[in-house]
Amino acid sequence: MMPLRTWLLALASFSFTLVSAAAHSFENTAIVRTVDLGGSLVHVTTTYAIRALENDATQYVVSIGEEESRSVSWFEAKLKGQSEPLTFFNGPLEPHHGTYSYTVDLPKPLSVNGTVNLVVETVLTHTTYPWPEKATQENDQALKYEGDLLVLSLYKTTTQRIKVRAPAPRIISYTTPEGLDAFATDNLATQAGATITYGPFANIPPSASAEFIKQHQKHIVVHYHYAAPVVEITSLRRSAEISHWGANLNVQNDMVLRNAGPALKGHFARIVHQSQTYFNRIPPHVIPSLTFHLPPGIHSVYYYDLNGNVSTSRLRAAPSVPKAAESKQHSLLELRPRYPLMGGWNYSFTLGWDSPLADSAGYDARTGAYIVGIPVQTVIPGAVVDQAELKVILPEGATDIDVFPPFAPITQHRSTHVTYLDSIGRPAVTLSFENLTDKHSGLIYVTYKVPLSAHLQKPKVVSVAFVTLFLVAFLARRIDLTLSK
Repeated sequence: MMPLRTWLLALASFSFTLVSAAAHSFENTAIVRTVDLGGSLVHVTTTYAIRALENDATQYVVSIGEEESRSVSWFEAKLKGQSEPLTFFNGPLEPHHGTYSYTVDLPKPLSVNGTVNLVVETVLTHTTYPWPEKATQENDQALKYEGDLLVLSLYKTTTQRIKVRAPAPRIISYTTPEGLDAFATDNLATQAGATITYGPFANIPPSASAEFIKQHQKHIVVHYHYAAPVVEITSLRRSAEISHWGANLNVQNDMVLRNAGPALKGHFARIVHQSQTYFNRIPPHVIPSLTFHLPPGIHSVYYYDLNGNVSTSRLRAAPSVPKAAESKQHSLLELRPRYPLMGGWNYSFTLGWDSPLADSAGYDARTGAYIVGIPVQTVIPGAVVDQAELKVILPEGATDIDVFPPFAPITQHRSTHVTYLDSIGRPAVTLSFENLTDKHSGLIYVTYKVPLSAHLQKPKVVSVAFVTLFLVAFLARRIDLTLSK
């Protein structure tokens, strides 16, 4: 068997050969990148107008710098005007280029001079931070975004333009880089409302190389006001327990939420907060309440934190919808923590509910297998989940278990979960994820079989328990423990 180190070196050599060969397949007639700034998340859309230089060109390589790749949480490529994503595979860091490569399969081969517009969408996490780092209850909130300017590519680029778009025209400052006179054709940076435009830059040679990055790549900083809370879920532990006897699906979320806005300067003043609430002038770095979109048909919702139950909540439940994944309806839950969450504060709480199993499950009579779809997470719009763990607990005695996640987990393992009235325990599958965003809202499908003997396991356990209790009581009544009559 080939040693791991030799295998990795061979893979890197093959990737480098493949990338080098692909460098002569296309050229970029134009690249337009739009960076939509936000709080915890930054959405980036890059459109490549590409032209084939050889026949049967089928794979286009998208290059991303090493620093930017650490923040990429979501990558998706489509043809302009189409909704179906294209397949791709990403390789390791190319040491000769200093970039990561995503090789996108085009739907059909291009002939010489054939053109196509490729749209690549990425979501970046942790690329913004509050500035100033601290603020009082009366101060506003401002963030800074940092990132690379030029779009790297293995191919020659005729023209390139980068647009950085803030949520509002309240931009405090932005970087005007120097040293790009060789590519600049007009004003290097201009602002129009909430949009900063860099370029256009012309006649850029293949830039996915360590030498180009060192000489020409520039770092930009944009300082802007942000009028919404910056929310991060530092830890999410989610369990989904399937019960056939109760025809129920129980979902429980243990969350650690962090207000990633500017940290509170000084002490919290309740009277100041009450005044801001009365005049409806709560600063964006203060989170007085939380809103969750939950599945339709849920019931028995519970919510508590480390101190106990919190009764300040409001649930507007949507009616039950079979196969709820196909429905756009949702239940709305509004929660108000004991204290408003100030910048830099953490809040740990538990949120759970029950729902009819028929809303999420199906049965394949041909194979005798059950199919259950479980959402990966309860999405909080605009929030990033740093660490997530989903544990799916199946009925006792389930066999032939298969798991189909919508995207690859970091780790996946199986275990046994034991709870009340269990004899051998319930099989469980645990998956872990990192850097989840609102794009990671798919369903994990779990298929399994439950034989008849497994269905009868719980009644047998209950029967044995009652018979044992009866025998103990029967014997206890007939044992004489008195010392004398």
